[in-house]
This record gives sequence, structure tokens and C-alpha cells, in this order.
Amino acid sequence: MTPQKTEIAPLTNKPKVGDTEKITINLGPVDLGQIDLLVEEGFYSNRSDLIRTAIRNQLAVHAVVIQETVSRRALVLGLQHFTKKDLEAVRAANERLDIHVLGLASIASDVSPELALATIESIVVLGAFHAPAAVKAALAGRIR
Repeated sequence: MTPQKTEIAPLTNKPKVGDTEKITINLGPVDLGQIDLLVEEGFYSNRSDLIRTAIRNQLAVHAVVIQETVSRRALVLGLQHFTKKDLEAVRAANERLDIHVLGLASIASDVSPELALATIESIVVLGAFHAPAAVKAALAGRIR
């Protein structure tokens, strides 16, 4: 029997509209049935509510490891946004960025592929990376 797919959106501590990314998971029919049972019994408002709660609980269990790894790998935790002005300042200083983010990294819509290439050496994002399609395409070889 093929597992059914359930879509959920991962959460930050307090999600806001537009602050979530959709993911897809595969569950076996017994697991899915048990989730539906708990929803029917009123323990959770819907499937996603149960799955988000389970994910938060697991993240809490591993919080120390996560924090140590964030520190060791020098990751920015949360949101890091780069505007055209930010990148122009980097270029004027004749510098290049190594972007390391756990959360959301974003590049403004008015940033050109040329400016991004001139100022961004590498991008490592654990989470989500939002940028104009042309910028993503230009930086494809620098995104890990």
C-alpha cells in the first residue's frame, strides 16, 4: 500500500502569515488513521496541528544540540534580508559575503544578478531562501 501524502508548513516559534514554508511528508495509513482519530477526539484541531506540535516537541528535545551547532557553524538564526543598498555597500567596500543562515535568507526583488554575483561568495541556508529567480539562477553554483 502506498503511503498517503499530507502537506504541512514548518513553523517558527510564532508563525505569521507568509512566514511558513510548505513541505510534504509521506505517512502510512495506520499513522494517518491514528492522527485522524486524535483530531476527531478533539486533541488537535487538524492533522497539521498535530504534526506541528510533534515537530516542536522534537525540536525542544534537541534544543541544546541545535544551539551548539548554530554557534559552531556561525549560523545566523532567524531572518537575514539583503537589500540592494546592503549589497551596494558591500561592493563599495570591495568585500564579498559568505551567507550562513538557519531560518530564512532573502534577497530583495530589486537586486540584479550582477550585483549578487559581485557581492555574494557563498550561501548556505538551512530553512528557506527567497530571491528573484534570476538571482537564484546566477548564484546557483554558490548555493550549498
